[in-house]
Amino acid sequence: MNQVNIVHAIEQWAQKDPERIAYREEQQTYTYGQLAARSDQLAAYLEETVESHGPIVVYGELEFDMLIAFLAASKTGRAYIPIESTTPKERIELILSVAKPDQIISVAEWQGPATTIPMLNLQQLKDIYQSGRERCNTKAVGEDDPYYIIFTSGTTGVPKGVQISHRNLLSFVNWTLKDFSLREGMHYLAQAPYSFDLSVMGLYPALTSGGCLVPLKKAVVNDFKTLFAVLPNLDINVWISTPSFMKLCLMEPTFDGAHVPQLERFLFCGEELPKKIAHELLERFPEAKIYNTYGPTEATVAVSGVQLTKELLEQYDRVPIGYVKEDSAVFFMDDEQLLPKGQVGEIVISGPSVSKGYLNNPEKTNEVFFTLEGQPAYRTGDSGRMTEDGLLHYEGRIDFQVKFHGYRMELEEIDHHLSNNDWVKQAVVVPKYQEKKVEQLIAYVVPETHHFEKEFQLTKAIKALLSETVMEYMIPQRFIYVEQLPYTANGKIDRKRLINEVNPS
Repeated sequence: MNQVNIVHAIEQWAQKDPERIAYREEQQTYTYGQLAARSDQLAAYLEETVESHGPIVVYGELEFDMLIAFLAASKTGRAYIPIESTTPKERIELILSVAKPDQIISVAEWQGPATTIPMLNLQQLKDIYQSGRERCNTKAVGEDDPYYIIFTSGTTGVPKGVQISHRNLLSFVNWTLKDFSLREGMHYLAQAPYSFDLSVMGLYPALTSGGCLVPLKKAVVNDFKTLFAVLPNLDINVWISTPSFMKLCLMEPTFDGAHVPQLERFLFCGEELPKKIAHELLERFPEAKIYNTYGPTEATVAVSGVQLTKELLEQYDRVPIGYVKEDSAVFFMDDEQLLPKGQVGEIVISGPSVSKGYLNNPEKTNEVFFTLEGQPAYRTGDSGRMTEDGLLHYEGRIDFQVKFHGYRMELEEIDHHLSNNDWVKQAVVVPKYQEKKVEQLIAYVVPETHHFEKEFQLTKAIKALLSETVMEYMIPQRFIYVEQLPYTANGKIDRKRLINEVNPS
């Protein structure tokens, strides 16, 4: 199933078997024929009405219409930018200011800022599907053109738009289908929001191989009773999630191979996989293949993977993050010095899945993207090492960027928004670890003069304002109020001292 073009691969399934199910909700299914026809209509509309070739924002959750909009954008040679409908208004405003999109397709009801950017709502989309337009331009997105742009956290409070090209995506999809033995027509869990690049691990391997996506929406995930009722009845073959979400699901005792025998592949990415979860999965699903993978958004979802066995887990203290895919390479650096294999250093990824950089942000691009041995390369900020047989091991972050519940974030971005809070004079956020994994975000805050009688009232007020500017998962779970923050000899806030304070050895 080696693919040469993402759009054509999806279209071929629509031509060969238009009634094949591409997307299956609880009460409704959608076919490849519908996906192709509706995206054709929307692509024709975009060709008629949007003159320039800037990116297109697609706003929603996990609706089938999101896929239609993605494919329509690709068919017209434009990159799409997925924005989850729960994103705070101010963050959307920042994304729009960086991306300068030509069009917004609002599948969900628009909750973003007022804007002059042309916008289509769901009813208008439905009208377009029935319009009978014919596409006059068949030029799909080019090999080195951005296919999608996903915005991640930025140190200055402004999100960074990671540009992933068609070449990048193709490298990832072909590796995923081959190395994880994903067959034609498998059913994939779609739980991660499309604004989180973990979603790509299911989205394009599924659609290019004639598979079916099965969404598990936020309303279900957030209602434990409903979630636990759904899990044993999930009709899927491939599970894709963060370890944090799996930890939650394992609270349901009937979520096992006896109740879900068709579940035969588990793919984990987005954060470190704890050994305890890996062991429990091997016991519950003894017939399934369980893979741990690793990679940053900037290198297209993941670049390494390994099948987990009890023998492998017993061999190492931490779960290995895999063997690097054959078209890529991993190096280790100490500042600008390349280190021999086996030494611990910053993980640097090179190869065809490395992004060309951040959208409209040359300064940040030049900090971490460069050319190494003639290949595009990216400095991950992760510390790691490689064994003699090529097995990659993660050793932690080398900076103040963390992963929490699978979401990567810059602690300094949360600091930035906290410090702009009406009730905050100064603030710094630090991670609290359990078994080498971020368990909690803790904010040290020097408060402004306030009228609250109790600390919890102040905390509630700070959280309420903070929720208007950052994603829910970025809001610290605990607040510690201090008269002043510690400083280093250089006059900088001593974050490391606070990290050691909350993580005593």
